[in-house]
Amino acid sequence: MQIATRRHLVLAGSAAGLLLLGGCVSATREVAAPNPAPQIPVEIIPKPPVSEQPLIWQPGHWDWSGSTYLWREGAWVPRAGHGTQWQDGYWTNQGGSWVWLPAHWL
Repeated sequence: MQIATRRHLVLAGSAAGLLLLGGCVSATREVAAPNPAPQIPVEIIPKPPVSEQPLIWQPGHWDWSGSTYLWREGAWVPRAGHGTQWQDGYWTNQGGSWVWLPAHWL
């Protein structure tokens, strides 16, 4: 009985030591950029206005003002000069600094 108990204590101590060492491992962690408000307003897309030039719907999106997020409502805009795919604004890490890339057409 005594040998079995000692073996269990050694195994339990080893397991506890591994758990403690696991908390000492250093890891690189990126800090998340601020996030916009969790609720996206419901956007009802109106019929396009009568226009001689082709229009494309630019969806509403969150835009960073430098201190807070602001909701920019969607609008019909001239298609000329725009791509066909909309990219929402997002944060990206460039050279160790977080930079806000505003929403834009691709």
